[in-house]
Amino acid sequence: MMMDLRSIVAGVVSYLLLATAALAADSHAGRYYPEPSSSEVYTSPFPRLPSAGKRTRVGFTVGLNARQSKRGYAPTYHLFAKGSEAEKLIIVATGDGRYDTLYRMRGLLAAMTAEARLSPLFRQLASPENVNFFDLVRMTGFSQITVSDGRAFAHRVDLN
Repeated sequence: MMMDLRSIVAGVVSYLLLATAALAADSHAGRYYPEPSSSEVYTSPFPRLPSAGKRTRVGFTVGLNARQSKRGYAPTYHLFAKGSEAEKLIIVATGDGRYDTLYRMRGLLAAMTAEARLSPLFRQLASPENVNFFDLVRMTGFSQITVSDGRAFAHRVDLN
């Protein structure tokens, strides 16, 4: 009897530790997007900017969101800087049928390079034509990008 109780308690403790670790790994899954079904790692050749902090990352997302609002039509996605240091960039589609495949998401991320090139930070770079969106996002201190269709599909990019 005592052994069974110990086994049950050990099982419950193990489950709680694993659940806590999973939540710590991605506390935004289930809130802003479903658990990512695919992921990749992008290694940028550019260093992080020493002056880039939480305020830089939040300002970056605010600037990109502001550009969308000036277009004269509803935005197709929303950007968020999340995490204790705003180190996680989240991009979520605003409607059905948008960014619902890995290829559409990659297309969006590639198109965002052109959008980001309009930012003051991008214009300060010595060779902006050699920098893509992933590079710029990493330079500002983001450690990951998660893109979702807002319904059933999410893709994560870990930035090194």
